[in-house]
Amino acid sequence: MKPSEQRIAEGILFTDFYQLTMAQLYFRAGLHEKQVQFDHFFRDYPDYGAHKAGYCISAGLEWLVDWMQEAHFGSDDVEYLSQQTTRTGQQMFADDFLDWLARNGTFEGITLHAIPEGRVVHPNVPLSVVQGPMIPAQLLETALLNYLNYQTLIATKAARMHHSGRGRLLLEFGLRRGQDKGANAGARAALIGGADYTSNVGISRILGYPPKGTHAHSMVQVYMALGLGELGAFRAYADLYPDDCLLLVDTINSLESGIPNAIIVFEELRRKGHEPLGIRLDSGDLAYLSIQAAKMLDAAGFPNTTITLSNNLDELVIWQIITQIKDEAPRWGVDPDHLINRLAFGAGTRLITSWGEPALGGVYKLVAVCNEEQWVPAIKVSESADKTPNPGHKNAWRLYDLRGKATADLLSKEHEDPRQMDRITLRHPSDHSKSRILERAELSEIEPLLVEIIHEGRLVVDLPSIEQMRQRREADMDRLDPGVRRLVNPHIYHVSLTDGLWKLKQSLVASALDQSQ
Repeated sequence: MKPSEQRIAEGILFTDFYQLTMAQLYFRAGLHEKQVQFDHFFRDYPDYGAHKAGYCISAGLEWLVDWMQEAHFGSDDVEYLSQQTTRTGQQMFADDFLDWLARNGTFEGITLHAIPEGRVVHPNVPLSVVQGPMIPAQLLETALLNYLNYQTLIATKAARMHHSGRGRLLLEFGLRRGQDKGANAGARAALIGGADYTSNVGISRILGYPPKGTHAHSMVQVYMALGLGELGAFRAYADLYPDDCLLLVDTINSLESGIPNAIIVFEELRRKGHEPLGIRLDSGDLAYLSIQAAKMLDAAGFPNTTITLSNNLDELVIWQIITQIKDEAPRWGVDPDHLINRLAFGAGTRLITSWGEPALGGVYKLVAVCNEEQWVPAIKVSESADKTPNPGHKNAWRLYDLRGKATADLLSKEHEDPRQMDRITLRHPSDHSKSRILERAELSEIEPLLVEIIHEGRLVVDLPSIEQMRQRREADMDRLDPGVRRLVNPHIYHVSLTDGLWKLKQSLVASALDQSQ
């Protein structure tokens, strides 16, 4: 794609066609400047088949904000829309509507509240809340869902891998496996979620992290084809990178060739005053090979070299590797804890594609409309009660028990403040039979979650750095119960409504059903 074409594809026309046809309808009906509110939330955690998440990590907000600051209808965009026709050959978009877009087609009137990036988030709690005139609020939907859903999905996967790897070094290697340029967004999200570094050089430069990587099997193959052998390839690499020498040892045979040759090169490096970084294993039984590699490296006097594992890793595979090492390493005379502490993990395909769950079910729903200067809550009634959004202006809160652990997220009506309540009724969002009461004395903290990010088109906060997002993620993860962090069959984290919001929702549902009859 040419740069000029990229600007078009990723600018204001980075949207679905139906957003524009609805926009013209609102314009024709005189609703285009009516103030509305949309909530963005997801309905369920990623389900990977054999395992399921019990939390998500918010990501993508800064890139959305950057897009909003730049996107606008230029003359070329308006000209293109003027050329669209109906089935009968009539002009699809009228000139007066296009003139309006040319003059008003920005997001300057939008106010955006959101849960900051790096925070733990849960279903049905708004990740972002959009208020503003009808047309720009509607036009924002596609880009918002694209930017926030995918990065949240990948950040969640990375957080689970980081957790299952016990915080050992995690490298994101997915650029060659990602969905086109989406791999850039995926690499950024992985860094937020728990990856320490990425092999993606361009995104590393933008975000201020050094890129990390090793070498390919092809390097060894070239030297073998030229008659110089695996040892010759290792020596060439070590000569060029004596202080960053990490060797891929499984091109021929890891235990019989790769690791012995790596040890020869490591000894040569040490005699020259350099310490080797380690080895990488990319095939076979990675747990067993790690144990044998550790045994061989320890015997050769390299007990602290890194053993990097790659090849279709995800959180469950990493957990299985560590479990196997804990069980089998003592039998081979290897300290399992020491071995685990020297491991690093290279995650590619299964991280960048969120293997097993390729999309986050994030949705963008109208929840309120301003009519004659009075806000009216809006409801969409679904055949499934679980899919009926929570209406109106709301606040989102996180409740912490006396241990300091997050015990529930609570949605309230705009003017309800649970911090001022002696007793808080928590209602299930869709099941009338499920509720509980918490005494204020049972809680150590009640924290508001939504932060104003943009006020009428103007950025009003300093967006955090990636490092600050990572620290925020770690803090939130530490305050989750272990059962919620569990890789398989996690404990259900409760998202609830105040009694006031529950009653409002039920009254609107009943009214909508009455009107339909």
